[in-house]
Amino acid sequence: MIARHETHLDKTDIWSALSAPLPPGVISWRQDGRPISRDGRHIARFVAYIEANTVRERLDAVVPGEWDLTLELLPPVAGLEEDANQGPCSFKARLQILGVIREDVGTGKDYKQAATDAFKRAAVRFGIAHELYAYEQNWVQMDGEGKYARPIEDPAVAYARRYGRPRGVAAAAVETSSAVPDDRPAELPVADEPSALAATGPLASEEQSCPKCGGRMWDNRLTKRNPKAPDYKCRDRSCDGVIWPPKPAKSEKSDKADKADKGEPVKALSEETEEIPF
Repeated sequence: MIARHETHLDKTDIWSALSAPLPPGVISWRQDGRPISRDGRHIARFVAYIEANTVRERLDAVVPGEWDLTLELLPPVAGLEEDANQGPCSFKARLQILGVIREDVGTGKDYKQAATDAFKRAAVRFGIAHELYAYEQNWVQMDGEGKYARPIEDPAVAYARRYGRPRGVAAAAVETSSAVPDDRPAELPVADEPSALAATGPLASEEQSCPKCGGRMWDNRLTKRNPKAPDYKCRDRSCDGVIWPPKPAKSEKSDKADKADKGEPVKALSEETEEIPF
């Protein structure tokens, strides 16, 4: 039996509360797959996730005593990659909230990992942590390519530098800062964050807009195989907007050589110096 209690929230409010943005600080990042090599560097994809306790806390806060979880062990799954945060163990989770049932399957290297994966996946079907699926791909440079390679920067910092703070996290931060007393500093918005998150390095730039439709674009600079391929490509499949890599600037010597080949006059060094206005 599932315990019942009186509540002042109707079901519409309950579903909204379950799917509300996660509070700041509960989202972590884990490596998804092995590092790969691109342009002499090693990179790996990182995905955002939350702990199972975060899901339990959300359920206990919104529908205390009115949710129930049943786990069913499934036959082993073969053929999964060892380093893909998967494994042979598999569970089916059956999550019931106020008489509504949602199910999903999770995998893992052991029973605990598979069970928590199934639990979180079933919870997503009620909207809990659904915003994680809206995150962009987060490729982070690694210090090597072996099993023990580590990212050279915090994946959360790398994501914020490239894409800004995710919408769900930003909304939760605003709600949190509005509850902070006046004598305490509220959390800074994305545009005013410390310079530690400022754009630096070869991938640091503001998000590009499509030159044709004005929409958002995929940043392919770190993952493309061909250096002559477009740096950015429009996310709209019906649009063929791209941004190509910048052409290398010609040196003064090569420019003079080109003019000489074309029979154009080339100024002497003294003539060029006389034209300098200082």
